[in-house]
Amino acid sequence: MKKYLGLIAGILICLGVIVIGYEWAMSMIGSLYDFRSPIKDSAPATLPPLGKPATERLVFILVDGLRVDTALDAAVMPNLAKLRAQGASAVINSDPPSYSEPGYTTLLTGARPDISDGPAINLDYESIPTFTQDNLFSAAHRAGLSTAISGYYWFEKLVPQGDVTRHFYTPGEDKTADEAVMAAALPWLKDRSAELVLIHLDQVDYAGHHEGGPQDPRWNQAAERADGMIGEILRGLDLSRDTVLVLSDHGHIRIGGHGGQDEAVLREPFVMIGKGVIPGQYGEIYQSDIAPTLAALLGIAIPSSSEGQVRTELLALAPEILNQIPAYGKAQLQGVVNAYSQAILGKAVEFPTGDLTSAQAKEMIETIRLQKLERERSVRSVLGVFLIVIPLVLIIVRWKWKFIWFLVGAIFVLFLFNLRYSWIDNRTYSLSSVRSEMDMILYVGITAAGAFALSWLVVMLGTKSFKLGGLGAGRNSILFVLFCLYVLMIIALVNFGINGWKVTWTLPDFAIQYLGLMAVIIAIFTAASGLILTGIAAFTGWLVAKKGS
Repeated sequence: MKKYLGLIAGILICLGVIVIGYEWAMSMIGSLYDFRSPIKDSAPATLPPLGKPATERLVFILVDGLRVDTALDAAVMPNLAKLRAQGASAVINSDPPSYSEPGYTTLLTGARPDISDGPAINLDYESIPTFTQDNLFSAAHRAGLSTAISGYYWFEKLVPQGDVTRHFYTPGEDKTADEAVMAAALPWLKDRSAELVLIHLDQVDYAGHHEGGPQDPRWNQAAERADGMIGEILRGLDLSRDTVLVLSDHGHIRIGGHGGQDEAVLREPFVMIGKGVIPGQYGEIYQSDIAPTLAALLGIAIPSSSEGQVRTELLALAPEILNQIPAYGKAQLQGVVNAYSQAILGKAVEFPTGDLTSAQAKEMIETIRLQKLERERSVRSVLGVFLIVIPLVLIIVRWKWKFIWFLVGAIFVLFLFNLRYSWIDNRTYSLSSVRSEMDMILYVGITAAGAFALSWLVVMLGTKSFKLGGLGAGRNSILFVLFCLYVLMIIALVNFGINGWKVTWTLPDFAIQYLGLMAVIIAIFTAASGLILTGIAAFTGWLVAKKGS
C-alpha cells in the first residue's frame, strides 16, 4: 500500500483543487455582482443650487458603446463631426469596470465606481439598485427643473423615478428600439417641456455585442444611423438657447465587448455645443467631470458624491457662478472625502489650506483606500509566499531529470492555451472578452483541457513513462498534473495577495483579477482532465508492461 501513497496523495490534491477552485471562482464572480460602495448608507449631504443657469435646456445624448475612432470618422458620423468643428470637444477617460451600468452611474453622479454605489457589473433589470448617491436628475428636481429620460429600461431602476418628470423606457437595444426612443423624445423637444433631457441610443452597443463588433461593417452602419438621429434631434433645438451634449459610456474592443481595463473601452468621445459652451478642443477629461460640469451649466447643485471637477474652461458661466465654484467645489469634495474616510477608517481627515482640487480629492481617497488595503495585502502575501515556497522547496530537494520535462510541459500548456486565446481568437485578457459566465468557463476550460492533453502526451512520451508499468506511468502523470497546477497556483496566489479571495469593500485590480480567475478555471479543468489522463496512463503502462512480459 505504501508505494501507492504518492499517487493517492496526488489524486486527492487534484480533487481538492477542483472543489476549492470552483468555490473560489464562484466567489470572485459572485462578489463582483454583489459589490456596493462603502458609502452606500452614508452619502454626503447635498448642497444648495449654484445659481442662475447658463442655458435654458440641456439635451444629453448618450450613444451607448461608441468608440472614439468611430466618433472621429466624419464619413461615418458627419453630424457629429459638424458639432465637433463648431463646439467643444474632448476625449473622456473612464475607470474600469467598463460596463454600462457603472458608466451611467459615473456620468450622472460624478463618482467613480468605487464611490458611486452603482453596480460594478451589468445586473439584470430586477436586481438593479436605485442610486443611493446624489445625481444630476435629483439635483435638477430639487432645483425645480423638469426632467426627462428616453432610453433603455435600466435607467428606470437606476434613477429615482420621483425625480424624472417625463420618461419612456424600452427593453430593446437595436435600431427599432432607438426609433421608439426618438419617437418619445422628439415631442418633448418640440414643446420644451423639460430642461434636462437624456436621450439614450443603444444600437451601436447592440452592434458591438451582437453584430460582430467594430471590425464588422454593421458597426459603422449602426453608427451612421445613430448619427442621423443626432441630426434629427438637432433640428428640434435652438442652439442660441439650448445646449446639446453627445458622448458615450464606454467603447468596444475590436471583436466586440467591454467591461475590462482595455484602452479602447476606457476612452469615449465628448462633444458639446450651444448656449453656455466655449468652442474649442480640450484634450482629455475624466468621466467623473461630466456631472459637475453639467451641474454648473444648469446652475444646480453639484452631486454631493462627485469626485470630478467643473470644466470651467469650456463653459461661459456668469461671473457670480464662476467666482463661487472654488469654494463650493472645496466644500463638496471635502464632503465626499470625509464620507469615504469615515466609512473606511472611522475618522475624518485633515485637508490642506486653500482650494481643494478634484485631483487632490481623488489622491486623498486613494491614500485612504491604500491604508486599509495594504494592511490586508501584507497578511495575504505572507500566506501566499508560504504556499508558493513550500512546494518549491520540495521540488528542489527531490529534483530529478524528468522534472525538466514537467516544467517545460507546464509552460507548453500555457503557450498552447494563449496561442488559441490571444493569437487565434483575438481575445483580450480582460472582462471585455467575457460574453457570459458560462461562455468564459467553457471556453477557458475546454481550451485548457485540450492544451494540457497535448502537452501531457508529449511529456509522457518524452519521459518514456508508459514503459514504467501502470504504477510508474500513473505516478509520472500525476506529477506532471501537479507541476502544472503549481505554475497556475502562482498566478492565482498573486491575485489572492493583491485582491483577496473575493471582492469586498473595494473594487479589485481588474487586470490581475482576470488573470487570477482564468488561472483558477484552467486549474480546475487541468485537475479534472489530469485525473482522467492519469487513469489512461496507468492502464496504458499496464498494457505495455504486460505485452513486454
